[in-house]
Amino acid sequence: MASLNNLKKSIVVVALAASLAACGDNDSNEPEQVVTPPAPTPVSYTFDVTVSNLTAGQPLSPVAVIAHTEGTLWQIGSAASVALETMAEGGDNSQLLVLENAIANASSEGPVGPGASTTITLTTDSLAELKLSLATMMVNTNDGFTGLSALDVSALAVGDSLTRTTVAYDAGTEANTEAAGTIPGPADGGEGFNETRDDVDFVARHPGVVTNEDGLSSSVLSPEHKFDNPLAKVVITRTQ
Repeated sequence: MASLNNLKKSIVVVALAASLAACGDNDSNEPEQVVTPPAPTPVSYTFDVTVSNLTAGQPLSPVAVIAHTEGTLWQIGSAASVALETMAEGGDNSQLLVLENAIANASSEGPVGPGASTTITLTTDSLAELKLSLATMMVNTNDGFTGLSALDVSALAVGDSLTRTTVAYDAGTEANTEAAGTIPGPADGGEGFNETRDDVDFVARHPGVVTNEDGLSSSVLSPEHKFDNPLAKVVITRTQ
């Protein structure tokens, strides 16, 4: 009988020891491993913008392409911004590229000659309400430019394209004298941007240039510098 009691006591002692050992494992000071989920892969949307110069004698300045969700680059009947004026008078697009409402921007590497084309690639991280604008100067003018303002591309699927043609605009910031020293293009090599505004001070459709064969003897432009609408063909393709 005593042996049976001793056996029972031994079983209780072993069970108690095992229980205490288990409690000791639960109270371990080792920190629990936290599994960090992988960071989500950034989503980007890419567009190729191909601009073809349709004129016979008007080189286009480096083309600025801007992605935005609000605002426009210009409005007919409203005064041009200083950024637009700088581009339209001298071909410098640097201020347009850093506009406050731009969420992405890109520029062609150089001017686009008559009959030539260029493709600009632009990437943005948002597609919601996305609009693209582009602008370029007709460099053999005082302040003529062309482009597209706030074209909605948010519905374009990968592989889809939009094709548009552009017309000539006048920034209204510099008088269209076509006089020597006032045109920055190869027809003259004159002054570019000038902060003085001596024209109507609102954006309008360009009336065309007056050449030295049209009775304006002071004009440095010749018939080859004339242009008809459309000035450029633009193809926007979503590639990613």
